[in-house]
Amino acid sequence: MVVKKKKKTTAKVEAVVLDEEKLHKLIASLSVDGGEDGVRQVAQTLQTCLELSEPVQQIQLVKKAGSQLEALSEEEPDGALLQACLHALSLVYTSLQAKNPLRRAIASALSSAPAWLQEQAVSSLSACLSDCLSDPTSQRCPHIVDTIAACLDGFTLGERCINKLLPEVLQFLHKGLSGYLHQNSGLTGRHIAQAQLMHSCLAAVKASVLVIQRSQGTIGAGLRAEQNRCRLEDTLSSLLGCYTHILTDEEFVQSVQSTAGLAVVLLIRSVMGCGDEVASVVCSLLRSSAPGLDSAPRWLKPRCEGLCASGRPPGVSLYLCHGALAMLSWKGALPGPQWERLLLLVPNTLLDLDVSIKESSTAMVVARVLTLWSSAALDCLQAGGQPCPPRLQQSLSGGSELQRHLLEHIYSHWEHPLDGVRHQTRSLFRNLLLLHQHANPSVSDPAEDPYVAELTRSLLGLEWHMRGKYGSLGCLVELYGAGHLLHIRPELPSCLVGLMGDQTLAPYASDLLERLFVSHKAQLASEAGAADEAATRDWMERWHQTWVTPLLQVLCRARLDQTTYILDYFLPKLLRCSPSSLAHMVQALQATTPPCSQGPSGSRGALGALMTCLRAARAQGVVPSSKEGLWGGLVPLSLLQQALVHKHDQVRMDALGLVCESHRSTEAVTSQEMDLIRHFLPPNLNSQAPGVRQQTVSLLKKLLCRMKDSALLLQKRLIQEREQEQRDGDQHTLHLYKEFLRWLCVRLLEVLLPGSSFSKCLTALHLLCLLGELFTFSTGPDVLALGEAVASAHAQNVLYCVASNFLEVKQLASTLLRQLPPPAVGLQVPERTRRVLQAALDLSTSTKPFDSVTAAHLLHLLLHQPDLGLALLHCAQEQGLEFRPPSLPTQPSDAVVLELNMLAVVQFLLRCLQSEVSRSEASLLQAAASYPLYGRAHCITAVLQHLNTESLSQTEQWRRVVSELVAVCYRMSDVVSPVVQSSSPEGLIPMDTDSETTAGLQRILQEIQPRDTNDFFTSARELDTAHCDHTQTRTTHTPSLNTGGEGYRVTAQMVLVCCWRSMKEVAMLLGQLCQSLPLHTQSGLITEEQVEGVGLYFRQQLLQSRHRGAFELAYVGFVRLTDMLCRSGSPALQQLPARWLSEVLEEVKSSDPSSKLCATRRSAGIPFYIQALLSSEPKSSSCSLLKMTMRELIALAEPSASGTTDSSTVPQVHALNILRALYRDTRLGENVIPFVSDGMQAAVLGFTSPVWAVRNSSTLLFSTLITRIFGVKKGKDEHSKKNRMTGREFFTRFPALYPFLLNQLEEAAATVESVSGQVKLHPSLFLLLLVLSRLYPSPMDGSSSPLGLAPFMPFIIRCGHSAVYRTREMAARALVPFVLVTQVPSTVHSLLQELPAQPGPGIQHNHIHGTLLQVLFLLRSYQTDSHRPLPAGSGITEGLRRRMWLASRHNGCEVTRGAFLDVLVCLCGPKISLLDDSEVGDLRREALSVLMASELVAPDSSSTAPGPGGTQYLLSLARVALSASVEIPELWGGPGPASRLLRCLLQCPQYEVRELALEGVLRRLQEEEEEEEEKKRRPEWLDQTTLSNLTGLALHETHPQCLAKVLTVLRVLSSRGELEWRDGVDVLSQEEALLLLLALAQDSAHSVELHCAALTLLSQLVVQLVNSNPQGASAVACLAEWGSLVCSCCGEEQPVEVKLTAAEVLVSCTATVLTSTHLPLGLSTSLSLWRSLFTLLQDEDQDVRDSASDFISNVPAPLLRTDVTGASVCPPVALDSGVGLLCRLFELWGQTPAGVLALTEWLLGDGDAGEEAVADEATGLDEEDFLFEKGDLNLWAEPVQWVKLLHRHVDSLILASKRTRAPGFSGSDQVHRIRTLSTRARTQALGSQRALDSLPALPQFSSTMEHARLLLRHQRATLALDVLERLR
Repeated sequence: MVVKKKKKTTAKVEAVVLDEEKLHKLIASLSVDGGEDGVRQVAQTLQTCLELSEPVQQIQLVKKAGSQLEALSEEEPDGALLQACLHALSLVYTSLQAKNPLRRAIASALSSAPAWLQEQAVSSLSACLSDCLSDPTSQRCPHIVDTIAACLDGFTLGERCINKLLPEVLQFLHKGLSGYLHQNSGLTGRHIAQAQLMHSCLAAVKASVLVIQRSQGTIGAGLRAEQNRCRLEDTLSSLLGCYTHILTDEEFVQSVQSTAGLAVVLLIRSVMGCGDEVASVVCSLLRSSAPGLDSAPRWLKPRCEGLCASGRPPGVSLYLCHGALAMLSWKGALPGPQWERLLLLVPNTLLDLDVSIKESSTAMVVARVLTLWSSAALDCLQAGGQPCPPRLQQSLSGGSELQRHLLEHIYSHWEHPLDGVRHQTRSLFRNLLLLHQHANPSVSDPAEDPYVAELTRSLLGLEWHMRGKYGSLGCLVELYGAGHLLHIRPELPSCLVGLMGDQTLAPYASDLLERLFVSHKAQLASEAGAADEAATRDWMERWHQTWVTPLLQVLCRARLDQTTYILDYFLPKLLRCSPSSLAHMVQALQATTPPCSQGPSGSRGALGALMTCLRAARAQGVVPSSKEGLWGGLVPLSLLQQALVHKHDQVRMDALGLVCESHRSTEAVTSQEMDLIRHFLPPNLNSQAPGVRQQTVSLLKKLLCRMKDSALLLQKRLIQEREQEQRDGDQHTLHLYKEFLRWLCVRLLEVLLPGSSFSKCLTALHLLCLLGELFTFSTGPDVLALGEAVASAHAQNVLYCVASNFLEVKQLASTLLRQLPPPAVGLQVPERTRRVLQAALDLSTSTKPFDSVTAAHLLHLLLHQPDLGLALLHCAQEQGLEFRPPSLPTQPSDAVVLELNMLAVVQFLLRCLQSEVSRSEASLLQAAASYPLYGRAHCITAVLQHLNTESLSQTEQWRRVVSELVAVCYRMSDVVSPVVQSSSPEGLIPMDTDSETTAGLQRILQEIQPRDTNDFFTSARELDTAHCDHTQTRTTHTPSLNTGGEGYRVTAQMVLVCCWRSMKEVAMLLGQLCQSLPLHTQSGLITEEQVEGVGLYFRQQLLQSRHRGAFELAYVGFVRLTDMLCRSGSPALQQLPARWLSEVLEEVKSSDPSSKLCATRRSAGIPFYIQALLSSEPKSSSCSLLKMTMRELIALAEPSASGTTDSSTVPQVHALNILRALYRDTRLGENVIPFVSDGMQAAVLGFTSPVWAVRNSSTLLFSTLITRIFGVKKGKDEHSKKNRMTGREFFTRFPALYPFLLNQLEEAAATVESVSGQVKLHPSLFLLLLVLSRLYPSPMDGSSSPLGLAPFMPFIIRCGHSAVYRTREMAARALVPFVLVTQVPSTVHSLLQELPAQPGPGIQHNHIHGTLLQVLFLLRSYQTDSHRPLPAGSGITEGLRRRMWLASRHNGCEVTRGAFLDVLVCLCGPKISLLDDSEVGDLRREALSVLMASELVAPDSSSTAPGPGGTQYLLSLARVALSASVEIPELWGGPGPASRLLRCLLQCPQYEVRELALEGVLRRLQEEEEEEEEKKRRPEWLDQTTLSNLTGLALHETHPQCLAKVLTVLRVLSSRGELEWRDGVDVLSQEEALLLLLALAQDSAHSVELHCAALTLLSQLVVQLVNSNPQGASAVACLAEWGSLVCSCCGEEQPVEVKLTAAEVLVSCTATVLTSTHLPLGLSTSLSLWRSLFTLLQDEDQDVRDSASDFISNVPAPLLRTDVTGASVCPPVALDSGVGLLCRLFELWGQTPAGVLALTEWLLGDGDAGEEAVADEATGLDEEDFLFEKGDLNLWAEPVQWVKLLHRHVDSLILASKRTRAPGFSGSDQVHRIRTLSTRARTQALGSQRALDSLPALPQFSSTMEHARLLLRHQRATLALDVLERLR
């Protein structure tokens, strides 16, 4: 984690600027003739200073004049000259701009004048200042305000001047402020001007505060004096009036209002002194009550009363509180009782504001002021000397009323979305603890302080997802030590380390952990004192046990994604605290197990943990330097090599980090480290995960930077070194660097072949760009330059990367090409330039969208070539275009070449575009098929992006081009807009229309145009039937259109893509023109009229387009425009957004069914238009446009009082849709929060509308608001507390929702009670329950809260009586949050009392069901939250036993029976029950008797299929039975009933019950597998009968899910020992079972789950069979079929689950089947299985590859190469090792010749070459019809690399066989195969070469995929021929 340093803003030094006349006068007044006395010297220095224009020299001369002044003695005064000198300094001082260092120099010079001269200096400065103050122009006002502030900024003379001129200064400030207040009203909509005014206003208020603060004595004396008193009183009174205006006018930004609050209190204090009266007046102001103002002076009182006026904004009290705390002194004892009142009034005032404020920024101020208050209160308590008043002490100590309210404020704000609020809340909590400590100094031990102990316990008891809790616990640690928390909760460390897996909590948990372990270490050290070494070791061991051991356990065992943040946040802090702990970690990790052993699957194991610890330590500089072997010899090299190719990404990254990261940036890179990188790089370049790629590049960048820095150091040392030995060493290191960099460069360039995967290209290009940045690709004298390493072929491959479909690859390749040596790239060769240019121009008219991006990149590369103009001219002549490129001057600079080339390219593309637009106006269909317009426009935009508008030489030409561009954009838009603005653009042109002319299109457009209204609200659309018939007759023609012999096909997709992309490019081009080109004032290129025209164009597009792509992209262009309008200097342009906004709102308000605005498609572009206008408003402004818009929209969105009419419906739909967009817009951020309550009300009320469109928009708005309030869903569980909020926090932030939700709920609950059983569903009930179920009670809630959750409870309980099942369930879920954990037992008891005690007439089953659900949900939440049993005597057991009839057959309703049984399962099912043992025993007995009498055990013969709820009832019964038979049979009465119940479950006719039972059995078996060491022992509940039931079920089960579960259970059982397969009484042999399972696996492809289960079990049996008899296995007939079944599961087209299963199967049979020396399945089956394994190792899905790579760990050790261990390795390494292993097996099996030929066939590829070639040519014709090529499905596999790898291994196999003289290839059979393969390879080579030759010029750009495919085929054939040649 790196924090960016703030840039220091250095003040700009500027020379003195005076007007000509003044300057001459000044210089003349200082001119003197000769003479050497001091005054003359000063005058000469100043004269020289004024004549100069270099500011730095002026500063030096002013300093010199200052020292000369200081040296003056009283004897040598030349009065007039001295006066002139002082006047000159004063005049310059007052004329300088703000923050100019020259002003400081002058202040210093004047201050250094001797004492006798000071008075004169003050008079002189006062005179100049007085002249300034009397200057009436408002432009000078900010400058003078700044001068006043500067005089008071550490400049004593200046301060004396201000005191001397005090009435004038105050008068001036009042006049300035009044002017600003007057100006503000006329600036609405002009944000920039408004922002400047606010800045000036803030400066003026701050200056007035400074003046009043520094002139206390003068003001006091002035008010006591007789003369001029009234004038001073009037001035101060007027100033107070200005402050009051600012405070009460909400148009002012917060910072100005806040400063005005300070000023008010300061002014009152200055006038009234520091007595009790001041506190009394401020109290009255805070309370807004006039009575307490009597003590104020008569002239001050009316102004104060004005501030107390009723109806003042709530912010006034807030800013006055801030003023009172900041401007009154709270240090020391309080002056009187009124001060004490004031101190206690401030927090209460602030807490009242807590509920009434809406803006987050105001919440921030409240939090800050509360913290300020707590600091002031602390100052009072810490006052030495006098004791604190008892009332105050009582109020401030823990447990008091005030402390309780403040804690409630903390609990409702500690999760606030604003960081600042959370931070202040934490500071407040800390100060409250300190206040409590100071108020109770006698209690020092926290254990003896009941308040602190209780607070700690309740904080620790909170859920860990509440982020506020961490900071509060941190404060407790800081003040009371870690021991206090560890004593209460010893398992705290492991709990916190476990939380580090959650990204949102990791930073908080790690901060708390750091505080804890640092504090704990200090505590342990202080307890031990200055002990001996053994004692120190002792307490360090205790510390390690507490903090390091849990960390290592988590690192080794947890899943990788859960441990990432430990490395980021926790480990570095731990090592910083205790560097010596590293040795302990390394020792512990290497001692536990061999480090290569793995933890559970998905964890990093001990090796990974070791890398993580070492990496963190090395980055912290804890690891010793690399001199004593690698990192102090802590780890062997082989371990590091293993870790660098480990299967898990994070282990590899940690190992790489360990190699690359270093604490010292100039630490030399050792040869070992370079070797490790060579080992790491090849298998790790192709990583699919973006995060891993990013980390790889970033870590290698660190290594390369280190290399560069250390190389510079070495070169410097070489020059200075004397000793030859040292020089040789340095020279050798540099040589190693050069070798390594060359290797790296070549290695990376070599992988950029056609057919390389996207991820490999991306990583290689990133790294090459890094090499270019750090070491350059020049061929110059630089030691580390890499130019020579770049061959021409390499550079061409980089150029062809520009054709990649991936944008990032294109961009990186373009960047790299500009860094590579130009001769290698070869673009300066004219012929080459021409060919690349032609390719770019062809691509710019391609119908494939990404081709235009390639074209733009190619053009950008060519822009720097001087010959581009000639090449363009050549192309223009070929096309017959009129075009003359601008001619280059002789010897032009690079900038001129670039500008002229840009101009030429833009002009050329513009000419092409103009002619194409003209043709498309005649036929859009032809344009869509042959020259879609968007490519050209995209290229123009791309070229203009690189135009530097600062220094243009061809301004006139550019202006003409811009005008033409704007015009052509409008024409393009006119051509395509009918399509994107039609009401259904996606299906506009029927797929097979034969359009001889464009009249067909015109007819379609004509038909659509008049219908583009919102008439779907009022009338249905009727189609013209005659027209439909006409269309049908036309669709039978062939879709080809001939014009001048050119045949092409056009599809609807092509037309649509052409249209919306053209709209997109027009938007981007216009946006680019407006944003980047300067306005046409002097040297600008674009006029205000053009900008306004573009704005109107965007308005039309956004308000009328209906194609999402078109309006979303028009929005992007429009945002660029609005940003530019806001920043433009033109007042007319600045006011456009506000004008457009009010116009569109008017249009929305008045829209009705005939309006052109689109009310379907979520209002299409309208929300985007409004969003763009609002987001251009500066964040720092008062956001008046946003507030106005939100108020208007909310008024429209709420149902109208007059009822629903056509005229109100459409605006309501628009308003709801626009609001949704605004609430979602992240740029409006916290500014929309004040309107959330109103939006929620509109959404809920919208649900009651009779119009579907309104309800639909309300739903969308509601879901957006839920996300806005509760945040994005965190975790999969919709109902987890991470996605919820405490009720207090919710209603504190949105107080208006409290009464609203309560009233709505009351209204909805009233409709629920329906005795008749009729369903009445209140429309918004579901929404209300949904919101309420997202709240939960805070355990910290006080009972006194006015926003308590209690009033909601009765209504929610009543909603549980609804006749709608879903409503009852929602009500039960919503009730849980409203019941505190402590109240659950009593609430459950009272709910049970409502249930009828026996059956009778008139029982409402809906009521019973709703109540039981509420009981169930409450008990479940109690189970998860409380972790302790229900209190004894709660009456719950008694209540349930009395109503046990509800679970029996006496109750006819199966739904309520099921619900009652669920309650029983909740209480009786778990091992550790919520009830005590005797109660739960009784309950279990009764439940068992109900169970034995139920339909599950004794089914009715009469009953047929279950009725409504019957299946749920049986499932509830089954859950009880499962608990009694499988989960805890020993607690239910032993094995007797258990086996009977299990048999009933497995034989139940309902498949759901069987499935549930099998899941239970499987879960139990897996738990036992984890628990038991000796796995062979069979559990008691699993007797022989049950086993035969299970095998019987496997043979006869018909339901696929159940069958899959049975097979999974049998797999677990068969892994414990051989199974006996029984079918009733018959026993099946192993072979019979195999055949049955094989048939099942072959027939079950329709169900993935079943297919996988059957395959896994079958394979397990095969492995057992082969293991028991390796030689005889080949005799078993079905094994070959099993092999082909496994192979069929590895195909690319199979689902991922199937491929994963196949991978597991192949891994499990590696040792017995694949690598067996006996070759049990024969050669061909074994080869097929190996090939399938290699296919899986190249699969696109990373999990499949990782799973398949595990086969390495099952290979017998003697077969592995020495450099490959049996540890888990990454798939590329596994693939390479696997092919090598197979080659060794061929030798072992004695099958080398057959093996070589088989591998050669793999090398050649599948399929018959001839047929494939023919098919290829056929598909080549059709390819153009598909706009978006699918390409290869597998983006990871690299056939090119696979072919090379195979070739390498086959080569070495042939060499080995020749060396060992193994039997050769002379058999007739083999000779024949060699011949056949040779013929096939030759045919393939010739065919592919022919096809390659027939491709167009530069096929890498025009037919990229085809070229790569043919190249691969050719390479396969060539390599195969090479191998076959050797065999001959």
